[in-house]
This record gives sequence, structure tokens and C-alpha cells, in this order.
Amino acid sequence: MSPRALSISVLLAALLALAALGVTAAAAAAEEGLADDGSASWRLEQPSAPAPPPGVEPAPVPIGLGSIGDIEFYAPNRGLLITAGESPTIPPGVWVYNGNSWRELANKCGATHGRIAWAGANDFWTVSDGRPGQQANEHGVLPPLEDNTLCHFNNGKIETSYASLAFRADSYQAMNAAGCISESDCWFGGGALPDEPDEAFQLHWNGSSVSAEPYPREGHAIEDMSPFEGHLYESVRILNTDGTGSGVNNSEPSVLHLIAPIGQQPTFTSLSPKSLDLYFEGLVTIENEGKEETVFREEFPDALEFLHLSAAEGSLWAAAGPYEEKPPKGSAPAQVTVDRLSGERWTPLIGPNAPTLGSSAFPDDGVNAIAAEPGSDAAWIAVSKLVEHPSPTAEAIVARVQANGTVSDVEHLGHTGAATQIVCPAAHDCWMATAGGWLYHLATETERQLPEDTSFAFKPLITERPEDTGVPPVIPDAPPPDDSGAPGEAPPITLPPVELHNETRVAVPLLSAIHARLVHGTTLELRFHLATKARVRLVASVVAKRHARVVASTSTHTFAAGNRKLMLRLDRDRWPNKLILETRALGPLPTASTRELGTNTVSTGLHVLPSTHTFQGLDALL
Repeated sequence: MSPRALSISVLLAALLALAALGVTAAAAAAEEGLADDGSASWRLEQPSAPAPPPGVEPAPVPIGLGSIGDIEFYAPNRGLLITAGESPTIPPGVWVYNGNSWRELANKCGATHGRIAWAGANDFWTVSDGRPGQQANEHGVLPPLEDNTLCHFNNGKIETSYASLAFRADSYQAMNAAGCISESDCWFGGGALPDEPDEAFQLHWNGSSVSAEPYPREGHAIEDMSPFEGHLYESVRILNTDGTGSGVNNSEPSVLHLIAPIGQQPTFTSLSPKSLDLYFEGLVTIENEGKEETVFREEFPDALEFLHLSAAEGSLWAAAGPYEEKPPKGSAPAQVTVDRLSGERWTPLIGPNAPTLGSSAFPDDGVNAIAAEPGSDAAWIAVSKLVEHPSPTAEAIVARVQANGTVSDVEHLGHTGAATQIVCPAAHDCWMATAGGWLYHLATETERQLPEDTSFAFKPLITERPEDTGVPPVIPDAPPPDDSGAPGEAPPITLPPVELHNETRVAVPLLSAIHARLVHGTTLELRFHLATKARVRLVASVVAKRHARVVASTSTHTFAAGNRKLMLRLDRDRWPNKLILETRALGPLPTASTRELGTNTVSTGLHVLPSTHTFQGLDALL
């Protein structure tokens, strides 16, 4: 096990007790909140962990499934979720619900964030992490892996895997959204193209192949997709830092796109924000030099997050929260906004343009997800405090919004992480996932056990992922670097045995023997061994899809060779999900015999350039 993987395992072991306490408290709260009249209620329904790998002890209590990127249902007794996993017990992969319980369906094609798109009853797609193995570029940067490949599952296996070579103009970008109009018409979207800021990255499956079909003229990141009435609706995030090329409309950008099915023209249609009655324009009261005055203000497009989408029963729901705690300079303040499309009309239900004269039901919150509830004129929204990355220790909160804009239920479901994903496959039947990887189920007591789905396509554990279409197989002439601690899946490469005839001396790693633990609940202690004198700094940050914010860091220390440690104080209100240990060797590294190290890797030169060691997956560990 690599030092990076070892550090994550140590953190997990040190913090399993906290997870167990969270389960106990949440379960008790759910039991206390059960309805006595037979109506639907929310309850924690956490699946058991799969059998751990050899040498790893089974979890004594249910544990979080890791970062759950998406949950989607084809029927009430046929559902899927995609997870980044919880090392070392739960690998990244896909889980299936059969009407009675959740279980692991595939230990391949997991994702840092990940998306799922149903194409048919036994046919679905996932946006998944790539596999390490490609070479670094000329600057030593490894190819990105997060959410930049596709897996096509069909009839109980991964039928095809799609990826691209890195560092090229046609390289796949990270994808945030996926949706299918039919089995032969699926779309996947991401951010603006690096070399074409006027276009947003999109891939299209036409029933026989996957090809790049960028969204033209608007280089805004595609964030969500929802099929509705034979078309695919696509929402985008508007930032004031988006490209300003001739085709990008930043003065009045479209926040929704409409994608037509194959054979209909035009393929793409941009929907005006005015048609949604989304942004506020009017008089507001401000304080100016100690005096209140009334001025005209408009809500800028970059004051509001992208629209989360969900469709059911002839209506499409859209919900968004403020992008930041404070609006952009000159903009009216943004509020949680919920709109509903029924027929050809969008109706604002919650927000500054709603009939409630601008009052907001959630003045200090943002929106993480929305789920239209079939068989009713209502939808559930997942809300949380305004932070870039939902906290895995925050309280899970969901609310039910009626078609007339009233909020009928606000449910507080325990401190197992902010509610991040929500889906409703039937009336009074919804599932919610938290940032800590926990699952809650809304159902009546008589409907918690549905007829079991016995389809063969969801029975066997899928353990094989085919080679990536678009990436030619590479037969290495030397062992690959140790990337066992990197995200993604190990490449399916078997190396022939290498016989060493001569002894070679190689430089030992600068950093080794990494161990981490929490002290007093909020102080991170990181211990490590340095092979030579070095400068070291530990940085904790919150990383969302494309944004990173440093929330704590140590000063830069100069340490002599030997066993050393750093202490970093953390804030529970700004809990990190990524740690970076920055190192710079100040002298030559010692060398050791390859026979002594048990390796045939040959290294030359002095390793004195700065390097970083990244520990990921901490959003579910800390």
C-alpha cells in the first residue's frame, strides 16, 4: 500500500467511531420521527458494506458509502447510485436497489462525483473516473482522472468504456451532467472547452458511437440534465469569469438549453431567462452613509447558482440557491428560487419573483438537489448552508414544496451530512443521500418492502471493465509508477517478470511513513519521515467541481531528515475534503540498492524540485 493510501486508511480507522455514533444518533432520531397514522416518513436505511478485501477487517457497524454523486431510478424497485467509495471497505463503483435492499452492483466505473443516465430498462450510462496509466506531460503533470470517462452498462455487464488521450485538443473534459432522450440518444456535458471558450464540452451517443458535439456560442459550464416531454433540458452555471469570446453572451446569458431528439431541428435552443421569470428586477431598500434609501436593482445571472432539474407528471421543476453568501457588486441579493414548467408556462413558486412578494422560505440556505414527486403537485428539495462543498457532518435537511409555492414539510434528519442528492421514483417514495454517504428513505410502513426486482441484468457483481475506446493499449517496457493512492481504477496491465542481473542504486522517496489522526476532534496531526532536509507545508482545502478554497494551512517549516510531524487546527464550519502536503527537498536524496528496496525501477538525478502529496476522499473521513 502506498503512503498516500496508507494515510487515508489510518484516518478512516481513527474516525470509524465517529461514524458509528452518527449512525446511532440518526437512527434514533428517525425512529422517534415515525408517523403513527401510516403516512410516509423519512428513515435512515443504510445498506451493509460489501465483503472487504483480504487483510481488511469488516466494518462492525454500517458506514457511509463515500461521496454519492447521483441516485437515479427506472422504477420504484430498480434504482442505482454511483459512489467514490470509502477506502478501504467500500470501493468506488455502482450500487443497485431491488425493492428490498441496496447492494454493490459493480466495483468498477466509480467516480469522484459521477452521474447516471437511464437509457432503457437494462441499459444505463455512468460518468466515471478515468484509469491511471497514461504518461505525464512535459511538466510532470499526471493526466486528470475525475469524471472524464463514460461506462455503458447493458444486460448485466459493462458493454463499452469510453475515454480519451490526455493533453490534446480533443481530450474529454470532466462531465457534470448526463441524460438520455432514448436508448440511442444520450448526452453528457461539462465545462467550457479550454481552447474554445465560446463552446461547452458535450458528448453525444447516437446509438452506435460517441462523438464530441459542443454546445455552440455559449461557453458556460453544463451542470444538470433532465428528459422532459421528448426533449432534454440542460442547465448551465453562469460565472462572471466565463469566456468573453464573440459568441458568449454574458449580458443576458441563457440558463437553460433545450436539446431536440435525433432528426429534429434545431438540435439546440437557448431559453431566455426572462421566459422563466427567474431574476428579480425592482426597488430594494439599501443603507447608504447611515441612511436608508430605495433604489432600483436587478439580480445578476452570476448571483444565482445553476438550476437543479427534475421532471414528473407533466411538469418540470427547477431550483437554485445563491451562488455566494454576498451577491456580486451592483446586483440585487439572490434567494433560493424554485420555478415550475407546466404546459408552456414557467411559474415562480419560491424566490424574489414569487407571489409571496419576494419573501424566501430559506433565507440562509442554498439548494443541492430537487426531486419532483410523481402522482402529486409537489417536489422535494435538499437544502444546506451556503458553502462551496456540503459538509459531511452537517444536518441533513429536506423540504416539500407545493405547486402553489407553499412549503408543507421541513424535515431535519440528523447530523450525517448535508442532503446532497434526492430522487422520488413514486408518490410518497423518495430517497436522499447525504454528504457523509448515508441513505434516507421516505415511504409508508407498508411500502418499505416492494416486490423484489429479479432481473438478471442486476444480479451478478460486475468486476470487469473493458479497455477504453479511444485510448490505444500501451505495452510498457518498464513498470508503471506507483499510483495506488491515486483516484480511479488501476489499469488492467499485467507485466512480465523482470530479472535483475546487475545491482542498481536509486533515490529513496523524500516522504514516507505517513500517519494521520484527529486530536480533540478538530486538530489534525500528520506524522511522516523525511529522507533529507526539506521545506514542508500542510494545506487543507474545500474542493467543489471546479473551485478550490483553502480553509486552513500551516506555515512553511524547514525540517532536517528524520521523523517529523505537523499540527493543523480545523474549523467544523469549514471542514476540508482535501489535504495537500507541499514538500521541497533542500538536498540530494539518499540512495539504496534496488535489491534492498525490492524494485527494478531506475531513477537518476537529484530530486530537489517542489512536489505535492494529495490525500483525497477526506470529505467522508474527517
